[in-house]
Amino acid sequence: MINFLRIQNFKSHQDTSIHFGNLTLLCGQNGVGKSSIIQVFLLLRQSFQKNVLFSHLSLNKPLCYLGKTKDVLSAFAQEKKIEFELKINDQDSKLTYGASEDLDYLKLDGLLTEKETRNLFAHPNEIFDKKNKNIALFNTDFQYISANREAKYESNDYEIGYKQISVEEGRTELTAQFLHKYQKENVLAELLHPSQTENNLLAQTIAWIREINSGISIIPKNNGGAYDIRYHLEGLPQENEFSAKNIAFGVSYTLPILVAILSAQKGALLIIENPEAHLHPYGQAKLTELFCLAAQADIQIIVETHSDHIVNGVLVQCKKFETESKGIDKNKVKIWHFNKDENSHLSQAIEVEIREKGRIRNAPKGFFDQIDKDLNILI
Repeated sequence: MINFLRIQNFKSHQDTSIHFGNLTLLCGQNGVGKSSIIQVFLLLRQSFQKNVLFSHLSLNKPLCYLGKTKDVLSAFAQEKKIEFELKINDQDSKLTYGASEDLDYLKLDGLLTEKETRNLFAHPNEIFDKKNKNIALFNTDFQYISANREAKYESNDYEIGYKQISVEEGRTELTAQFLHKYQKENVLAELLHPSQTENNLLAQTIAWIREINSGISIIPKNNGGAYDIRYHLEGLPQENEFSAKNIAFGVSYTLPILVAILSAQKGALLIIENPEAHLHPYGQAKLTELFCLAAQADIQIIVETHSDHIVNGVLVQCKKFETESKGIDKNKVKIWHFNKDENSHLSQAIEVEIREKGRIRNAPKGFFDQIDKDLNILI
């Protein structure tokens, strides 16, 4: 589990520290540094996958494309160095990268001793080895779902073998092949939808997706190695199947999120951007309910969101945990609000404290307060 991250001189973050919970929400206006937090983890993972983490940090492909050194070094950096401090599974590591040359990678400048580092990260050639079993950032218990997740499906037998739903920039292009291959696998008991007695991945995915579009069924298909998702509506002839383009966008945008969560095991790490895209508030609330059930079951989820329905949904689940022992313990949730200094344009991270009964007091300025501003005018 990722416990802590400190960033220095990376993009708009001159010096930012973030503590993470089982469920962590990153909130704030556009361009305030939320995505940069996520990009740190993507950079570390893609460098580790390329077997180069012990020498440099790869800035481009496949998980993210950040350009060259000049694009990621803070304009206010006093030294041409970028530094990350991490605590993963309660073990500390500090990585310092030189940024004096304008390259598409950062050279490793300083690190823990080789023995200490390998105890934390294991050897890069053993990314799928048992030594990495408890570090989801570097093993197969990881999924990244970006905001750019159109239903344009591809196949990749190698990555599917390692249970990856996406390879390129979190586009979830392997969703159809993933669901087809693993549809019969069991889902964690804590995540089962109350309306469905079957506990396999496909049945549970259908049960949860019906919270968004009632009466819909999902049909993963293999057409000679070309995988696709088709949809059927209850009451129509069986042969009536629809493509993603002829079904509500909320369904196709939510499907990979549901598949990623319902296929996850305890200890997994999921990074999800804008889960609210194309979703009605009720659908957002039900999706948030699943986030909380998964996080309470020790699946770590990091969510970037612009939706007050997602935030309020988490607060509701915190209150339900206090009153009904359902939902999520507020102590397992972290909410961070980001803004920028008006003069320096540097990111600032403010933790939003959740109090008893899911209440928030002394919320920072700009934290989902637009509805209050509007109501003041209307009333």
